[in-house]
Amino acid sequence: MTDIEIARNIKMKNITEIAEGLNLNPSAISLYGNYKAKIEPITTKGDASVVLVTAISPTPAGEGKSTITIGLADGLNSLNKKTITCLREPSLGPVFGIKGGACGGGMSQVVPMEDINLHFTGDFHAITSANNLICAVIDNVIYQGNKLNIDINNILIKRVIDMNDRSLREITIGQGNKFNGIERSEGFDITVASEIMAILCLANDEKEFEKMINAMLIAKNIDGENISVKELNITGSIMALMKDALKPNLVQTLEHNPVLIHGGPFANIAHGCNSIIATNTAKNLGEIVVTEAGFGSDLGFEKFLNIKSRKANLNIDVVVLVATLKSIKMHGGIDLDNIYLQNIKAIEKGFINMLRHVENIKRSNINYVVCLNKHKSDTDMEIECFLKLCKESNINVEIATGFNEGSKGMLKLSSNVIELLKTPGFKRYNYELTDSLEVKLNRVIKDVYGGKGFILKEGIVAKFNELKNVNLPICIAKTPMSFSGDSKKLGAPIDFNIIIQDLKLNSGAEFIIVYASKVMTMPGLGTNANVYDITYEDGEINNLS
Repeated sequence: MTDIEIARNIKMKNITEIAEGLNLNPSAISLYGNYKAKIEPITTKGDASVVLVTAISPTPAGEGKSTITIGLADGLNSLNKKTITCLREPSLGPVFGIKGGACGGGMSQVVPMEDINLHFTGDFHAITSANNLICAVIDNVIYQGNKLNIDINNILIKRVIDMNDRSLREITIGQGNKFNGIERSEGFDITVASEIMAILCLANDEKEFEKMINAMLIAKNIDGENISVKELNITGSIMALMKDALKPNLVQTLEHNPVLIHGGPFANIAHGCNSIIATNTAKNLGEIVVTEAGFGSDLGFEKFLNIKSRKANLNIDVVVLVATLKSIKMHGGIDLDNIYLQNIKAIEKGFINMLRHVENIKRSNINYVVCLNKHKSDTDMEIECFLKLCKESNINVEIATGFNEGSKGMLKLSSNVIELLKTPGFKRYNYELTDSLEVKLNRVIKDVYGGKGFILKEGIVAKFNELKNVNLPICIAKTPMSFSGDSKKLGAPIDFNIIIQDLKLNSGAEFIIVYASKVMTMPGLGTNANVYDITYEDGEINNLS
């Protein structure tokens, strides 16, 4: 059966039953039908342990982090550990594009998956509206006499839409007569790449969210001075739009365990983690929180560590590193058309990629376990080879079959995690906030990526110097396919330089974006995108994944 067929055949519990299991007061729940709810945030620091799921460098389709995250939480609950899953919300871009939704797969899913993968509770609509309200007011200020002296060639925020639409990357607005506004160049990003999305996920509470929104830089004036959202005098309207979106969403797994889904920032242009608000709420409601970070450890884990956990003063007690044989074979030089065929030599060669991810976690002094997400094409010989390589490298490893078996296929991994939680380490950041921008970059490039250093692209030296002593974390935007900035350099490349293309201060989200490769903030639809396969017949959606 397909994912959507499996999800449809499970009888969901009413969401009020899930809330009762968390001892939530009925007054703290806002129902969105029978199976979804908003809950009031809990902003105090809870005592639950945090298990972070990350991955090795992925194939384009991903390695199943969400599936493992959900399956692990189900497994822990089946071992009588009160566990809550925290996930990002899916974007319509990948849902209708290539990657698909973000509700897991097989027998390790979150439901109702159609609702979650599509409009859900309207959070992305609120973020899109708030972002575009700022843009509309900027253009209105310019049209109404430009009392802020906005430089129309130096506007720092783009309009957004939660859809893949390459035609909107670069456009001209205000064309026609004078009543249509001032003509200027503009463009769209996808909603998950917006700074407001990042702020939603990095604010500790509603009050801090408002403060961070006010601090967003949206343009420069004709004298080159920064203009923030606060100067537009529209914060009240933004908060009115975002009032409900700041509350986490409660849903359930196929095995009726609680899941908080909230926020969904990109994992390259932003930090790729669910909200601090949801994570802190979960830490108050359970014994263990299982969450994930986007892409591989060089992106999601590094940013969870240096950005999210630092901002929330959040400990990471155990890391689960997801690996697949198909990804290891890809990093062993096998093309995507042949990664499902048995190839022992490619596993031996590509294993070096996983080793570097393991070293990244060990360097941060956090206990870990490697999880082999078993695929139906994996052969016994390949698995035996992989386990042998792990043993030779003294790597803690378990095989997971949650996709096919749900919690039953996650019991060994769950037991391993429980054992690791008995003696948690203390996290060690890759850099200090007081380090210079140069030091921060070199620490990540050399220690995490295995590179030699960085080279500034011509024309950004002045911008680099302007930001060199800003005491904020860095968010390096690069390809997820390689430790380097070049997606074709697979395995574990060394002695490479990262070319810094550009830098941007996200003063609201409180990090510096470092563009280390050309990052697409408005994706396009491919020839074989999912949008062509989804059907709607007799009131049912089909082929959604």
